[in-house]
Amino acid sequence: MSGKELLFTFKMEIYKYSPEQLRHIPKEDVWSIGQMYDHLILVAHEYLDNMETCAALNEEQPLGKTQSGKQLFKNGGFPPLKIRLPDEMNAPPNNSDTKEELIRRMEELIERVEQWETKVDSINPNYKVEHGGFGWLNAREWYELVEMHSRHHLRQKKELESYI
Repeated sequence: MSGKELLFTFKMEIYKYSPEQLRHIPKEDVWSIGQMYDHLILVAHEYLDNMETCAALNEEQPLGKTQSGKQLFKNGGFPPLKIRLPDEMNAPPNNSDTKEELIRRMEELIERVEQWETKVDSINPNYKVEHGGFGWLNAREWYELVEMHSRHHLRQKKELESYI
């Protein structure tokens, strides 16, 4: 499933939740479904921003991925583990969006992914932006990261649905 198809599936799933289900925080240090969506949307836009930066560069970057980055792309995705960021990077996502707001934000994200889908392969693969954990990534890799990150959250979504 492509990143765009996966995001469309996530969007369609929002319709099945009540407002209470979207905001329900089952226990301490566990996000609500709405918070998971907020995180998914924000991170995807961050990755697309980096892709856009790659497209605007005019200087090649000889450096590449870290060992973690190489492994991630070799495996085609994140390992089936819960990943906890350091506390300073781990502020709880927004939990106040309505169902309609989340749907609108997902539609905007999907539209942006579609816009870049046709441009990504025309961007010089040696124009790169650094990721804090994965090293220097080009536009294609940032684009693929949107799908990998979204797929990673399918497991979390299933777990969160078990609480409602």
